[in-house]
Amino acid sequence: MSKCSVLIIEDEKNIQIFMGKVLKRHDYRVLYADTGSLGLEVICSQCPDIILLDLGLPDMNGDDLIREVRTWSSTPIIVISARTAEREKVIALDLGADDYITKPFGTSELLARIRASLRHSNRLRTDSTLYIRPYKHGGMILDFSKRLLRVNNEEIHLTPIEYKIVAYLAQNSGKVITYSAILSNVWGPYADGDNKILRVNMANIRRKIEDDPAQPKYIFTEVGVGYRMAEDEEE
Repeated sequence: MSKCSVLIIEDEKNIQIFMGKVLKRHDYRVLYADTGSLGLEVICSQCPDIILLDLGLPDMNGDDLIREVRTWSSTPIIVISARTAEREKVIALDLGADDYITKPFGTSELLARIRASLRHSNRLRTDSTLYIRPYKHGGMILDFSKRLLRVNNEEIHLTPIEYKIVAYLAQNSGKVITYSAILSNVWGPYADGDNKILRVNMANIRRKIEDDPAQPKYIFTEVGVGYRMAEDEEE
Protein backbone atom coordinates (compact mmCIF):
# COMPACT_ATOMS: atom_id res chain seq x y z
CA MET A 1 0.00 0.00 0.00
CA SER A 2 1.42 3.41 -0.94
CA LYS A 3 2.17 5.85 1.84
CA CYS A 4 -0.31 8.62 2.59
CA SER A 5 1.12 11.99 1.61
CA VAL A 6 0.83 14.98 3.93
CA LEU A 7 1.46 18.55 2.80
CA ILE A 8 2.62 20.90 5.57
CA ILE A 9 1.99 24.57 4.68
CA GLU A 10 3.87 26.38 7.44
CA ASP A 11 6.40 29.21 7.38
CA GLU A 12 7.93 28.54 10.81
CA LYS A 13 10.81 26.18 9.99
CA ASN A 14 11.10 24.65 13.49
CA ILE A 15 7.39 23.66 13.52
CA GLN A 16 7.63 22.41 9.92
CA ILE A 17 10.64 20.22 10.82
CA PHE A 18 9.03 18.94 14.05
CA MET A 19 5.81 17.88 12.28
CA GLY A 20 7.76 16.41 9.36
CA LYS A 21 9.85 14.20 11.67
CA VAL A 22 6.79 12.97 13.56
CA LEU A 23 4.93 12.12 10.35
CA LYS A 24 7.88 10.38 8.66
CA ARG A 25 8.39 8.28 11.79
CA HIS A 26 4.76 7.14 11.39
CA ASP A 27 5.27 6.28 7.74
CA TYR A 28 3.68 9.28 6.04
CA ARG A 29 5.22 10.83 2.93
CA VAL A 30 5.79 14.51 3.73
CA LEU A 31 5.67 17.52 1.39
CA TYR A 32 6.48 21.08 2.46
CA ALA A 33 5.49 24.61 1.48
CA ASP A 34 6.33 27.79 3.38
CA THR A 35 3.97 30.12 1.50
CA GLY A 36 0.34 29.89 0.45
CA SER A 37 1.12 30.24 -3.27
CA LEU A 38 3.69 27.42 -3.13
CA GLY A 39 1.17 25.37 -1.14
CA LEU A 40 -1.43 25.79 -3.90
CA GLU A 41 1.13 24.71 -6.53
CA VAL A 42 1.99 21.57 -4.54
CA ILE A 43 -1.69 20.74 -4.00
CA CYS A 44 -2.29 20.97 -7.77
CA SER A 45 0.83 19.05 -8.81
CA GLN A 46 1.16 16.41 -6.05
CA CYS A 47 -2.48 15.89 -4.93
CA PRO A 48 -1.61 15.22 -1.27
CA ASP A 49 -3.95 13.02 0.81
CA ILE A 50 -4.20 15.61 3.58
CA ILE A 51 -3.12 19.23 4.16
CA LEU A 52 -1.84 20.71 7.44
CA LEU A 53 -2.27 24.47 7.15
CA ASP A 54 -0.96 27.36 9.23
CA LEU A 55 -3.32 30.35 8.91
CA GLY A 56 -0.65 33.05 9.34
CA LEU A 57 1.27 32.71 6.09
CA PRO A 58 3.60 35.45 4.78
CA ASP A 59 1.85 35.91 1.43
CA MET A 60 -1.83 35.18 2.11
CA ASN A 61 -4.37 34.46 4.82
CA GLY A 62 -4.89 30.74 5.32
CA ASP A 63 -8.65 31.30 5.13
CA ASP A 64 -8.25 32.44 1.52
CA LEU A 65 -6.30 29.28 0.73
CA ILE A 66 -9.06 27.11 2.23
CA ARG A 67 -11.68 29.00 0.21
CA GLU A 68 -9.65 28.55 -3.00
CA VAL A 69 -8.92 24.82 -2.49
CA ARG A 70 -12.56 24.06 -1.65
CA THR A 71 -13.66 25.31 -5.10
CA TRP A 72 -11.98 22.27 -6.69
CA SER A 73 -10.85 19.75 -4.06
CA SER A 74 -12.26 17.92 -1.03
CA THR A 75 -8.80 16.95 0.30
CA PRO A 76 -8.94 17.10 4.11
CA ILE A 77 -7.47 20.30 5.58
CA ILE A 78 -6.43 20.51 9.22
CA VAL A 79 -5.71 24.05 10.36
CA ILE A 80 -2.77 24.38 12.74
CA SER A 81 -2.59 27.82 14.23
CA ALA A 82 -1.42 29.89 17.17
CA ARG A 83 -4.64 31.88 16.89
CA THR A 84 -6.89 30.80 19.72
CA ALA A 85 -9.87 33.09 19.05
CA GLU A 86 -13.07 31.06 18.73
CA ARG A 87 -14.21 33.19 15.80
CA GLU A 88 -11.05 32.32 13.84
CA LYS A 89 -11.70 28.59 14.35
CA VAL A 90 -15.34 28.89 13.34
CA ILE A 91 -14.51 30.83 10.15
CA ALA A 92 -11.86 28.29 9.08
CA LEU A 93 -14.13 25.30 9.76
CA ASP A 94 -17.15 26.86 8.05
CA LEU A 95 -15.01 27.69 4.99
CA GLY A 96 -14.31 23.98 4.65
CA ALA A 97 -11.41 23.07 6.94
CA ASP A 98 -11.94 19.61 8.42
CA ASP A 99 -10.39 20.23 11.80
CA TYR A 100 -8.44 22.72 13.87
CA ILE A 101 -5.48 22.26 16.22
CA THR A 102 -4.18 25.11 18.35
CA LYS A 103 -0.43 25.48 18.92
CA PRO A 104 1.25 24.15 20.97
CA PHE A 105 -0.04 20.60 20.48
CA GLY A 106 1.16 17.09 21.28
CA THR A 107 2.31 14.43 18.84
CA SER A 108 -0.47 12.00 19.74
CA GLU A 109 -3.15 14.66 19.23
CA LEU A 110 -1.75 15.57 15.80
CA LEU A 111 -1.67 11.92 14.68
CA ALA A 112 -5.18 11.22 16.00
CA ARG A 113 -6.64 14.20 14.15
CA ILE A 114 -4.90 13.15 10.92
CA ARG A 115 -6.23 9.59 11.23
CA ALA A 116 -9.79 10.83 11.87
CA SER A 117 -9.73 13.20 8.86
CA LEU A 118 -8.21 10.61 6.53
CA ARG A 119 -10.68 7.96 7.61
CA HIS A 120 -13.59 10.29 7.00
CA SER A 121 -12.35 11.33 3.54
CA ASN A 122 -11.79 7.68 2.58
CA ARG A 123 -15.35 6.82 3.62
CA LEU A 124 -16.66 9.60 1.40
CA ARG A 125 -14.74 8.22 -1.59
CA THR A 126 -16.33 4.78 -1.46
CA ASP A 127 -19.47 3.90 -3.38
CA SER A 128 -21.22 2.45 -0.34
CA THR A 129 -23.77 4.45 1.62
CA LEU A 130 -21.95 6.85 3.87
CA TYR A 131 -20.72 5.10 6.96
CA ILE A 132 -22.92 2.03 6.85
CA ARG A 133 -20.74 0.31 9.48
CA PRO A 134 -21.94 1.05 13.00
CA TYR A 135 -20.16 3.72 15.03
CA LYS A 136 -18.53 2.28 18.16
CA HIS A 137 -16.80 3.92 21.07
CA GLY A 138 -16.52 2.41 24.54
CA GLY A 139 -19.99 1.26 25.53
CA MET A 140 -21.75 3.13 22.71
CA ILE A 141 -22.88 1.58 19.42
CA LEU A 142 -24.86 3.52 16.82
CA ASP A 143 -26.31 1.37 14.04
CA PHE A 144 -27.11 3.75 11.17
CA SER A 145 -29.06 1.22 9.11
CA LYS A 146 -31.44 0.48 12.04
CA ARG A 147 -31.28 4.02 13.48
CA LEU A 148 -30.58 2.34 16.80
CA LEU A 149 -28.40 3.69 19.62
CA ARG A 150 -27.20 1.49 22.46
CA VAL A 151 -25.10 2.51 25.45
CA ASN A 152 -23.79 -0.32 27.66
CA ASN A 153 -26.23 -2.72 25.91
CA GLU A 154 -29.21 -0.54 26.77
CA GLU A 155 -31.30 0.91 23.95
CA ILE A 156 -31.47 4.71 24.14
CA HIS A 157 -34.61 6.39 22.82
CA LEU A 158 -33.81 9.59 20.96
CA THR A 159 -36.23 12.04 19.35
CA PRO A 160 -35.80 12.38 15.53
CA ILE A 161 -33.87 15.65 16.00
CA GLU A 162 -31.62 14.15 18.70
CA TYR A 163 -30.90 11.17 16.43
CA LYS A 164 -29.94 13.46 13.52
CA ILE A 165 -27.51 15.37 15.76
CA VAL A 166 -25.88 12.22 17.15
CA ALA A 167 -25.67 10.54 13.71
CA TYR A 168 -24.10 13.63 12.10
CA LEU A 169 -21.49 13.89 14.85
CA ALA A 170 -20.79 10.13 14.67
CA GLN A 171 -20.28 10.31 10.90
CA ASN A 172 -17.67 12.99 11.58
CA SER A 173 -16.26 11.42 14.74
CA GLY A 174 -12.96 12.74 16.01
CA LYS A 175 -13.46 16.11 14.31
CA VAL A 176 -14.79 19.44 15.54
CA ILE A 177 -18.14 20.27 13.95
CA THR A 178 -19.23 23.90 14.26
CA TYR A 179 -22.58 24.92 15.70
CA SER A 180 -23.60 26.41 12.35
CA ALA A 181 -22.70 23.21 10.46
CA ILE A 182 -24.85 21.14 12.83
CA LEU A 183 -27.73 23.63 12.66
CA SER A 184 -27.79 23.64 8.84
CA ASN A 185 -27.36 19.85 8.59
CA VAL A 186 -30.11 19.06 11.11
CA TRP A 187 -32.57 21.95 10.68
CA GLY A 188 -31.79 22.82 7.05
CA PRO A 189 -30.17 25.80 5.30
CA TYR A 190 -32.71 28.25 6.70
CA ALA A 191 -32.00 27.28 10.31
CA ASP A 192 -32.00 30.12 12.78
CA GLY A 193 -28.40 30.94 13.72
CA ASP A 194 -29.29 30.83 17.42
CA ASN A 195 -27.44 28.00 19.17
CA LYS A 196 -30.01 27.78 21.99
CA ILE A 197 -32.11 25.07 20.32
CA LEU A 198 -28.95 23.05 19.72
CA ARG A 199 -27.74 23.47 23.31
CA VAL A 200 -31.13 22.34 24.67
CA ASN A 201 -31.09 19.23 22.47
CA MET A 202 -27.47 18.49 23.40
CA ALA A 203 -28.29 18.74 27.12
CA ASN A 204 -31.11 16.20 26.58
CA ILE A 205 -28.83 13.88 24.56
CA ARG A 206 -26.13 13.99 27.25
CA ARG A 207 -28.64 13.17 29.97
CA LYS A 208 -29.57 10.06 28.00
CA ILE A 209 -26.10 8.82 26.97
CA GLU A 210 -23.55 10.06 29.52
CA ASP A 211 -23.00 8.61 33.01
CA ASP A 212 -22.10 12.14 34.11
CA PRO A 213 -23.23 14.86 31.64
CA ALA A 214 -20.77 17.31 33.25
CA GLN A 215 -17.86 14.93 32.43
CA PRO A 216 -18.83 13.59 28.98
CA LYS A 217 -17.19 10.50 27.50
CA TYR A 218 -18.86 10.56 24.09
CA ILE A 219 -19.65 14.11 22.95
CA PHE A 220 -17.25 16.91 23.90
CA THR A 221 -17.84 20.65 23.74
CA GLU A 222 -15.30 22.83 21.94
CA VAL A 223 -16.24 26.06 23.73
CA GLY A 224 -17.52 28.76 21.39
CA VAL A 225 -16.91 26.57 18.32
CA GLY A 226 -18.99 23.39 18.31
CA TYR A 227 -18.93 19.72 19.33
CA ARG A 228 -16.65 16.73 18.78
CA MET A 229 -17.73 13.08 19.03
CA ALA A 230 -15.20 10.65 20.51
CA GLU A 231 -13.27 9.00 17.70
CA ASP A 232 -14.76 5.83 16.26
CA GLU A 233 -12.89 2.71 17.36
CA GLU A 234 -12.01 0.90 14.17
CA GLU A 235 -12.50 -2.83 13.95
